[in-house]
Amino acid sequence: MGLVFVVFGTFGAAIVAAGMARQRAAVAADLGALAGAARALDGDAAACASASDLANRNDGRLVGCHLDGLDVLVTVEVAFTPLPGLSRVASASARAGPVRG
Repeated sequence: MGLVFVVFGTFGAAIVAAGMARQRAAVAADLGALAGAARALDGDAAACASASDLANRNDGRLVGCHLDGLDVLVTVEVAFTPLPGLSRVASASARAGPVRG
């Protein structure tokens, strides 16, 4: 009976780890997009460099960055280990730019 609890607890912890990694990826993508949008007038290279810097500071890796007018679209990946010996990647995308209306 104890082994069953250990197995279910381990898989429960793996599911929680995946959810937390997805949330970290979303936060890194959001902040990266905002940082990139702040530098959008400086061009694609400056905007994406700023987005990459902020994504890296949040334990993410910028895998995609695109400037669409003054909007910045970024995709960030976060690596995590849900179970010993098993590595996975969570990704998230975000868009930021000026308010329109």
